[in-house]
Amino acid sequence: MTGVGTVAVLRALGLGDALTGVPALRGLRRAFPDHRLVLAAPPPWPRWLVEQGIVDDTVEQDGLTPTQWPGRPPDVAVNLHGRGPQSHEVLRGWHPAAVIAHACDAVGFDDGPPWCPTLHEVDRWCRLVEWAGGPCGREDLRLPGAGQPGAACAADGGAGGVVDGGLGAPVVVHPGAACVARRWPVSRWHTVVAALAASHRVVVTGTQAEASLCHEVVAGTNSAEDVCGRLSPRDLAQLVARARLLLCGDTGVAHLATALGTPSVLLFGPTPPSAWGPSIDQQLHQVLWHPEVTASGDPHADQVDPRLLAITTEEVLTAAEGMLTTAHCPPAGG
Repeated sequence: MTGVGTVAVLRALGLGDALTGVPALRGLRRAFPDHRLVLAAPPPWPRWLVEQGIVDDTVEQDGLTPTQWPGRPPDVAVNLHGRGPQSHEVLRGWHPAAVIAHACDAVGFDDGPPWCPTLHEVDRWCRLVEWAGGPCGREDLRLPGAGQPGAACAADGGAGGVVDGGLGAPVVVHPGAACVARRWPVSRWHTVVAALAASHRVVVTGTQAEASLCHEVVAGTNSAEDVCGRLSPRDLAQLVARARLLLCGDTGVAHLATALGTPSVLLFGPTPPSAWGPSIDQQLHQVLWHPEVTASGDPHADQVDPRLLAITTEEVLTAAEGMLTTAHCPPAGG
């Protein structure tokens, strides 16, 4: 690869952030077709994006700790992480020949568009990359590579695959979230899983750190499967791609369902769906949110957000059963 330029992209965040950044990454590919596109982000999801052909390589970057870029400094460094100043300083430490980022007075960087706090997360980064000459948009979210998009529209006795073992398309429930503010109570998830498991195949997913939470959710439900901590990124993507329905909060797996065209019921609390909700195929996704409830709007708070608590188990079950009995198929070829 001698002589090939490098575009280094900072997005040192989790799964949901990685996926909402995919359209911007595709825009950068169009803007710099002869360069290697390298994503600086925490493992393990960046390697899956390499498998999908979204980026060419990854560099481990967990948070905004200053790092040196391995090897020759990149030709272009792109800040898809934040508005600065800390993220801008990370890019400066890589000593790139050029920088693409939002304007930031704190570090004296004015060669970029102003930050707009009201945009949807997908649109925010597309706006930046389009400003730099890389056309992209919401339709670039689609990721068909992990499985067959729209498999949820098939009958329950679907073909199956690596994850489902040919047992039929499941209802996937992901009860966890990175922060307490976005975690709907375990007891309510348990009620939902128990009710759904009486007539549907239910698979509960989560990270290894969420093993005890998932165990509580499936306890006593008999038929519900707990695969918490047992799935690789590829396995999880395949499972979601083949699911009849996904139920979860405002977390990374929700964005996976959006990208793969899998129907979902999504529980939102501190953060409005207008900023982080599904931005394509709205007919596939039912968002539950109670904006009329007073809340701090802090997604990193140490207690469950009041808007999330306002969502009842009956509300979730009604939404789930409605989605399961109605054909919500993505457009042909989607």
